[in-house]
Amino acid sequence: MDTAVIVVGAGPAGLMLAGELRLAGVEVTVLERLPESTGESRGLGFTTRTMEVFDQRGLLPRFGELETSAQGHFGGIPLDLSVLDGAHLPNKTIPQSRTEGVLEEWAAELGADILRGHEVLSLSQGADHVEVEVRGPQGTRRLRGAYLVGCDGGRSTIRKQAGFDFPGTAATLEMYLADVRGLDLRQRMIGETLPGGMVMVGHLDGGITRLIVCEGGTPPKKRTAPVPYEDVAAAWQRLTGEDISHGEPVWISSFGDATRQVTEYRRGRVLLAGDSAHIHLPAGGQGMNTSLQDSVNLGWKLAAVVRGTAPQSLLDTYHSERHPVGARLMMNTRAQGLLFLSGSEMQPLRDVLRELTAYPDVTLHLARMVSGLEIRYDVGEGDHPLLGRRLPHTELVGGDAKTSTTELLHPARGVLLDLSDDAALRGTAAPWADRVDVVTATPHETGPLADTAAVLLRPDGHVAWTAPSPRDLGAALEQWFGPA
Repeated sequence: MDTAVIVVGAGPAGLMLAGELRLAGVEVTVLERLPESTGESRGLGFTTRTMEVFDQRGLLPRFGELETSAQGHFGGIPLDLSVLDGAHLPNKTIPQSRTEGVLEEWAAELGADILRGHEVLSLSQGADHVEVEVRGPQGTRRLRGAYLVGCDGGRSTIRKQAGFDFPGTAATLEMYLADVRGLDLRQRMIGETLPGGMVMVGHLDGGITRLIVCEGGTPPKKRTAPVPYEDVAAAWQRLTGEDISHGEPVWISSFGDATRQVTEYRRGRVLLAGDSAHIHLPAGGQGMNTSLQDSVNLGWKLAAVVRGTAPQSLLDTYHSERHPVGARLMMNTRAQGLLFLSGSEMQPLRDVLRELTAYPDVTLHLARMVSGLEIRYDVGEGDHPLLGRRLPHTELVGGDAKTSTTELLHPARGVLLDLSDDAALRGTAAPWADRVDVVTATPHETGPLADTAAVLLRPDGHVAWTAPSPRDLGAALEQWFGPA
C-alpha cells in the first residue's frame, strides 16, 4: 500500500477527515485537483454544532477572536438561537477560505500528506485495496490505499467513477452570490423577501460585502464562466432600486436549488462525505457544516477499521447514522427555499410560521434543526435523554484538577466518565485502555450529567452508553471500539 487512506478533495470535509485520521495515527494522502486554494469565501461561518466540534479538537483558538450572534432564521423567519443549550453561539463571518487554511495547517502538522495539483482520473477496487490513477505535476501515476473517501464536491469524480446512485431533483432557479468591495448597504443577514425575489446582505472583514440575489422567474443556466458583475448589479437594482454598479467584485458565483443525495454512503472500500454525498440549497449555511460533521463521524470509525481494532461493520454505521441526517438536511433546506424564494402566494404560510415561532417549543425545535443539535443516533438500549445525542460542554472536577468534556475529546479517543468512583466500572473498561480513556470526575450538580453514574463518549462527542442502563458496559465498548 502507498497509504492507508486516500482522501480526494482538500475542501473542509477532506481536510477535516485527514486531521481526524492523523489523530488516530492512520496514514492519509489527500489529493486535490487545484494547484492552490481558490481563496473564495463560499461557505460562511459555523453552526453551533460545528463550533462545538472545533472546540472538541482544540481548533477554535486558531481562528482568533470569533464574532458570534444569536440571530438565526428558518426560511427568512427570525429565530433566537440563544435558546440552544450549547456553550457557543454560531459564527457567521469566517469565510470558507480561512476555514480551509486552518484545517490544512492542522492536518499537515499532524502528518497528513496533502498533494495539490493532483487530479484523479479513474479508480478501481480490489478485495483489499483501492487504486487510483492520478495526474500530477510529474505526470500520471497510480496510488494504492486500503480505503478511499471522496470529498470532491457536488460534481464528484469519485461518486461517478465508483457508480454511486445520486437521485433527486434538478435546479429550478438560479441565485447569484458575490463578494463586493466599495458598497454601503444596510445589512440583511437573514435576507429580505421582496415582490420580485429575495436579497441578502452581510458585512465581512476588509470592507467586503456579501450579496445573495435571487430574482423570481430566473431559470438555471449552464455556465462555463463566472457570472458578469453587470448581471448581479442589474438584478439587484430591479429588486431593490439600489445602484451597486460602482462596486468592485472580489468573487462571483451562481448556484441553484438542486437537491440530491446518494443512496449509500459506502460502496465497499469507497466512501463519500460532504457535498459528494449530498447537494441542496445553501439555506442557513448548513452545507459546509454538515460536511465537516460527516467527516467527524467517519474519521474515528475508519481509523479503527484500518488499525484493525474494529470490524468493517463499524463503517456501516457511517451510512446508517449520516444518511438520515443528510435526508433531513435536504428536507429542511427545501422547506426554507419554498418559504424564502416563492412569490406572494407563500406569504400566508410565512405569517403563520412567524406566529408559531412565538412559542418557545417551536423556536427550540427549528433552532436545533438548523444548528445540528437535534441529531440522535441509535446506539443501543436505554432511555437516558442524552443517549445517542452529543454531550454539551460540561465542566468536571477530578481530584484537585478541573477539566471539561470538551478538553477530554481533544485527542479524538473514546472517553468513559466514571462519575460515581466505581472501581468495577473502571475494571470493565481496562481492556480497552488503548482506545478509551477512563476519567473519574464529578460534574456540576445541575448540569446535563446530574443523576448519571457514568457516560461513555465516542470520539465524535456522542453518548454511546450511560449508567444506569439495561445494557452492559462491555457490550457497548465492543460495539463502538471493537473487541477487547
